Amino acid sequence: MRVQTQNNKNQKEEAASSREAEEKRRRRTSLSNRKVKMTADNEMEIKEAFQRAQKGHNNKAKLVASLKSRYNKLEDKTVFHEEFVHYLKYAMIVYKREPTVENVIEFVARFATSFQAPPKAEEEEQQQEDEEEEDEEVEEDHPFLSFIFNFLLESHKASSHAVRFRACQLINKLLGSMAENAQIDDDLFDHIHQAMLIRVTDKFPNVRIQAALAMTRLQQPKDPECPTINAYLLILDNDSNAEVRRAVLSCIAMSPQTLPKVLKRTRDIKENVRKLAYQVLAEKVHIKALTIAQRVILLQQGLHDSSEAVREVVCDSLLPAWLLRLEGNIIDLLHKLDVENCAQTALDTLKAIFKGKPSEELLQDRVQLDNRKLIPVDSLTCESVLYWRALCEFINAKGDEGDEILEQVLADAATYANYLHGYLRAVPVLSEEQRADFNHLELVMTKEFVSQQLIHLIGCLDTNEEGGRKRVLAVLQEMLALPQTPSSLVSLLTEKLLALISDDHKRIQTVAEIISDVREPIMEASQPVDEIKSRRQQVKLAEVKVRILEAKQTLEDCITAQEFSRAAELKDSITELENNRTQINQEMAEINQPADKEIRSEKNDPETLLRCLTMCAELLKQMTIKTRIGPTISALMSSLVLPSIANAHPAVRNMAVVCLGTCTLHSKELAKAHMVLLLQIAQLDEVRIRISALRAIIDLLLLFGFQLLSEAAATQTALSWQSPDRQEEDAPAVSEDKAEDTAQSILVMLSEFLDSEVSDLRTETAEGLAKLMYTGRISSAKMLSRLVLLWYNPVTEDDTRLRHCLGVFFQLYARESRLHQEVVEESFLPTVRTLMNAPATSPLAEVDINNVVELLVELTRPSALIKPSTNTEEVCVHDYLAVRMCGEMLKDPTAPEVRLYAKTLSNLELSRDDTVKKDLQSLLQQLVQVVKDRVCLQALEKMLNQLVDSREQAELLIASALQPLDVNADEAATEDPSKSAKRGNERCGVTGVFVCTGQRKVCAAKGGRKTSRRAESSEESDGENVPESVPQVRPSRRAKIAALEKTKLDLNTLINQEANVS
Repeated sequence: MRVQTQNNKNQKEEAASSREAEEKRRRRTSLSNRKVKMTADNEMEIKEAFQRAQKGHNNKAKLVASLKSRYNKLEDKTVFHEEFVHYLKYAMIVYKREPTVENVIEFVARFATSFQAPPKAEEEEQQQEDEEEEDEEVEEDHPFLSFIFNFLLESHKASSHAVRFRACQLINKLLGSMAENAQIDDDLFDHIHQAMLIRVTDKFPNVRIQAALAMTRLQQPKDPECPTINAYLLILDNDSNAEVRRAVLSCIAMSPQTLPKVLKRTRDIKENVRKLAYQVLAEKVHIKALTIAQRVILLQQGLHDSSEAVREVVCDSLLPAWLLRLEGNIIDLLHKLDVENCAQTALDTLKAIFKGKPSEELLQDRVQLDNRKLIPVDSLTCESVLYWRALCEFINAKGDEGDEILEQVLADAATYANYLHGYLRAVPVLSEEQRADFNHLELVMTKEFVSQQLIHLIGCLDTNEEGGRKRVLAVLQEMLALPQTPSSLVSLLTEKLLALISDDHKRIQTVAEIISDVREPIMEASQPVDEIKSRRQQVKLAEVKVRILEAKQTLEDCITAQEFSRAAELKDSITELENNRTQINQEMAEINQPADKEIRSEKNDPETLLRCLTMCAELLKQMTIKTRIGPTISALMSSLVLPSIANAHPAVRNMAVVCLGTCTLHSKELAKAHMVLLLQIAQLDEVRIRISALRAIIDLLLLFGFQLLSEAAATQTALSWQSPDRQEEDAPAVSEDKAEDTAQSILVMLSEFLDSEVSDLRTETAEGLAKLMYTGRISSAKMLSRLVLLWYNPVTEDDTRLRHCLGVFFQLYARESRLHQEVVEESFLPTVRTLMNAPATSPLAEVDINNVVELLVELTRPSALIKPSTNTEEVCVHDYLAVRMCGEMLKDPTAPEVRLYAKTLSNLELSRDDTVKKDLQSLLQQLVQVVKDRVCLQALEKMLNQLVDSREQAELLIASALQPLDVNADEAATEDPSKSAKRGNERCGVTGVFVCTGQRKVCAAKGGRKTSRRAESSEESDGENVPESVPQVRPSRRAKIAALEKTKLDLNTLINQEANVS
């Protein structure tokens, strides 16, 4: 009974479970049918939306509204989400910026952000915030928007760079399409933040660009530890791709932390980065947020940038933005620049401002002039006088067109001369006590600056009228001869004086007279009283008086005795004695009163000598080179210049050396006579004086050549100028011929200067050697090797002038002629040996040898010549270089530099000469047998394969120099490795020009600027949402249509194919 009951119970349970299973099966079937039906309906809706979204002419707002209406009617959104993502994936696997794909991405971003609430007014927003605070409820994000974000965050780690790129792009567009007051969940915010921080370090530049743009709204400028800001700063400093740096510049928020990095990008190697940096500063940074030094550097670099586009941005964007914030007050802008210490930069700034203004507006903005068209003396300030000078010079530069306008802003010559004379006479002369007072010193410095600007204005005066011209000359001569004139004005006064005198002989005469008046001024000297002579005259006067008394007594006696004839004689005698007495009194008066005489006394104090030497130096500079040395200049040399070289005062000696060096340029005989003296000064005196002497020596060698030394050596004994250590090293190389010995000694001296710890002396020497080599006065592979090593040496990293000078020199020198390329080729192996053998303690051990080799290879390319040889069968420099490297590898196949040489061989442009080809094949076959390194063997075998068909190799080299790089290099590499390798070879064949940024990079030149921008990184990158760079030449409309049809991508084929398969 118990068993039966149990069986009945089990049967009931099985029946119940069966009915429940059947019911579930029916519900599942019904749900499945409903799902299939809904999916089919939605598939058509979503599929149609994606198909229409591909076409740019469709209204995406209508598509979004239609699809959104369909979405809102659904109860179960999950299937819609899955189907929507399914079709989105078709677009996400395409890396190339196809128009159809871009349209789809734009549509997805609009549709996803359309679920957000529209932006509310401030009052509504404040009311909502109050309600939220009361209810303590937080509104959640829309499910579809959250789903899309989650899907993209899961996709950002995909192995395909296309998927990573599209995921970051969509996140960027989604965040950018949201309203300004939009809010997202904190967890979602953190997930997006973390994902984008990872993607900004992606291998592909396009991914990094989109990730950086996506984090625009995630940065917190007020937080010094903001991860986004720190990532941006790291990218600006270290990212090798210019477009990535531009993307960060376009979206980075300005703060005291980020401003220095943005300022640094104004010195970026890429033109479009510098341009954008100036645009960002103009739009986001107030002028008061910058220091005076930063403002000056920005203007100084921007107005003189090598790129015209950058200069236009500074003139059209930065300066107007600053003036707008200063209410258009140009004088106030000058106050912000500290014109006393950066007058030239201020002048360039004013001229840039004036260029964009019409003439009528220039007259309206003029400074406050009185009825004489002069600024009142009481109103003269550094800023107002500089503005006046810049305005007059700008108008004067227009020529005849500006003459009428100039008359309205500047007085006539005679009136201005009197005005200048009065101001210069009022400049105070400080005593020693006053010089210690900073206030007095600042006042005098300000007055001297104003005086300099007033003197510069002389160049704008109309001196065609004789009366005004003579008055200006008289004022200038008087101020030069006046001892109270500040020494800082002497050079400028002399320059303006000589500019008004056209004849060289009259110039010499005028300046010589002024120097004579300054050096030997006329002085009044009083003679002392002669006591002996005065005593004698007094005795003589006493005798005359006694004789007069005696004669008068005798006269009375004769009258009493009535001896009238005797009385008449005595009367005549008395008259004569009285005349004698009068004469003696006059002589005594002259003796007792000392006489003042005008005499000339020579002054030899340092200040006087410096003034005279400054005038003499300015005279010699203004003289034409063909003007020979006359008696007047010879007298100045013997009486002023040569004695001053031995003066104890350094400034006097320096100016004397400048005068001597300039004077020797006018006379070869004088140069031969004083060459030894200049060489001695270049070694023994102070640094500033040594540099002046070195400049003089370089100028003489440039003008007369080294044959000047041979002529000088015939009459003088060549001295040994090098140090004892160098004498021992170079003793075997010294020639018996004294001319060669002297030239060799000079080169050794210059070589020693290259090793000097004094940066100014080292830079001046390097610049001088570069000039001598470029003009052909020197042709030395060793010296060129020294200059290359100096350029790469980390010790010279902060010497901007040296790096810039040598960087320009290498380009010009190697491209000038084939002979110069041969010198570079000869310096190749010595340079590599020096770097390979550099000890670990040497700064040269830090130099990248591969980069140096790239430099030398690019400099010796036949295609780099300004005038390449038309003879294609001619043996080129790279042929000799290849033979040399093969010879070096055969000497020691196990040496570490063998791998470097083997790699370099494949980058050479070899000629099609059969003899050269056979020789290289023979050498390479020998190397393949002895070299054991696998990497070297692969490179050598590749080179052998390239030599099989010289004609095909030549065609490849020509194509590599003309064909732009493939922008989809990475995708093509995965499809066809051989094509990728071929493109790599082509990239090496582009004509090279080298730019210095720390370790130098090879970039394109001579018709290859577009190529160089893309060759900066190994992957293609774009600048979406980044301001455009320098505009390029637009192709024709027909060419664009043909290119568009050829590259057009249609996602419908993929979508339909997938639908058919399913």
